[in-house]
Amino acid sequence: MIFKKVKIFPLLLSLLLLMGVSSTFADIQAPPQSEQGPTRKLGRGLGNMLYGSTEIINSMSDVNYSEGNSAAFSYGLVRGLGRTFARIGYGLFETVTFPFPTNHGTYKPPYNNNIQWLYSGYSEFPPELAFETKYDYSRQYSSQSW
Repeated sequence: MIFKKVKIFPLLLSLLLLMGVSSTFADIQAPPQSEQGPTRKLGRGLGNMLYGSTEIINSMSDVNYSEGNSAAFSYGLVRGLGRTFARIGYGLFETVTFPFPTNHGTYKPPYNNNIQWLYSGYSEFPPELAFETKYDYSRQYSSQSW
């Protein structure tokens, strides 16, 4: 008798409403590695091959800032050439293997960005020269205000 008095429409409506509200609390954030995919790997590889030579100027500038002109035109040049060849090699590797997740099953860069014996590791993309950017790896500023 109790079942005859309960109407099915309000019960069905409240059940549908409850299902709809509960789905709005679903996690819609992107997973942590969503930006690291094959297209980014291809772009990173091409960028390293095309613009890897900017490491020469950047390394010479860094060494000149910290150690002076003589060191910049000797040690800075050698360091920049080594980093340029490393970038070109990494770029070639990433361009050839861009469809495959080669770094521990991911598309992350294969190079370490915190190498202890370098002043700084390799950033994901080559340093930028001659213009400002929102990324802080292309410019160094002293703490003095002008």
